Amino acid sequence: MNPKEPPNEGRKPSSAPLGTGSEAASGAPSRAAPRVASEAPSGDPWLLTPGPLTTSPGVKRAMQRDLGSRDGRFIAVNRLIRERLTALVHGQATHTCVPLQGSGTFVVEAMIGTFVPPGRKLAILVNGAYGRRMAEICRYLGREYVLLEGPEDRPNDVARLAQLLSEDGDGAISHVAIVHCETTTGLLNPLEEVAEVVARHGRGLLVDAMSTFGALAIDARTVAFDALVASSNKCLEATPGVGFCLARTRALEAAAGNAHSLALDLHAQWQAMERNGQWRFTPPVHTLLSLDQALAELAAEGGVEGRNRRYAENCRTLIAGMDRLGFMRLIEDAFQAPIIVTFLKPADPAFVFEDFYDRLAAKGFVIYPGKLTMAETFRIGCIGRLGKTEMQSALAAIEDTLGEMGVADCAPAPRPA
Repeated sequence: MNPKEPPNEGRKPSSAPLGTGSEAASGAPSRAAPRVASEAPSGDPWLLTPGPLTTSPGVKRAMQRDLGSRDGRFIAVNRLIRERLTALVHGQATHTCVPLQGSGTFVVEAMIGTFVPPGRKLAILVNGAYGRRMAEICRYLGREYVLLEGPEDRPNDVARLAQLLSEDGDGAISHVAIVHCETTTGLLNPLEEVAEVVARHGRGLLVDAMSTFGALAIDARTVAFDALVASSNKCLEATPGVGFCLARTRALEAAAGNAHSLALDLHAQWQAMERNGQWRFTPPVHTLLSLDQALAELAAEGGVEGRNRRYAENCRTLIAGMDRLGFMRLIEDAFQAPIIVTFLKPADPAFVFEDFYDRLAAKGFVIYPGKLTMAETFRIGCIGRLGKTEMQSALAAIEDTLGEMGVADCAPAPRPA
């Protein structure tokens, strides 16, 4: 039913960081950081991005099967995936998992359209592009919303949210939406504090956990949320194509009839799966097989705690190396998630991001452009099937590239007061 790793693959790591590919996925010994081109065992570049990202050999192999969508073996895999995802938030007694075809944005739109009733209002906490995308979704859906927008380098303002909900005397606001880690910057927002305020005021909480699910602990027993959405291709280290919603069962039952879309109706999707374990429309079978394997590898690594440990080491290694090279970060240490790090663009005229990007890619490392309105930046991810060795290799490649480009100073231009 489920393609398994050989005994030395997917094992729980020792205290040492994972190595090439990494050791937990390939059994290969760690190698010294090269000063030349580097590539993953598959021959592909290392993806230092927020997803899609570098996957393990086992995850790649898991997709090399063909199963029918009505096949009993596939239905069993689908059931196991739903159970495992729900268990990751300790939600077995209160929540259910509803998977959906498509990227993360598909399931964010499905969450908003399913849970926010027509005629009610969504309060959206915004400090980056993905909070603003929720507002854009509301405009398309004709759902009313109010923005609580703050600076892109500061966490959501919990006191301001409490004031807004206190002043909403007629209860027009039914739900509050938060982006747990704003991938625009790598900033971690205060989910627990927001959840407490929302619960105290009797509203429902909708969580975009795309960039954190599987690497940062979220406990449904202590963090009250009506719905939390994420996708297969981030910290779970599977391939793109599946989003999923972890929904409070009672809230999902109450959401019947709200949805704006046939395909994005999470209540209808849930009801179908509860009846016969099948998807309403053609499922992304191969992606689901990759997710099944990826969840087995997550468990073998020590679950969310083990994955967090590796990503945190990746992040520390990256920050220490970039600090040494003279780069300046956007986000303070206290608010930095171990997912992706934003660096300010050097003011040195020899630094041209497109050239920097292309040269790094030629050396086997793919990074990400910036996505800010407040400053010119670029981003480097810490997630995927990478370990400390790969981060050190990337830093060596960055140092070599700066030398090739003639960049003498990595300090950014002064920011306006």
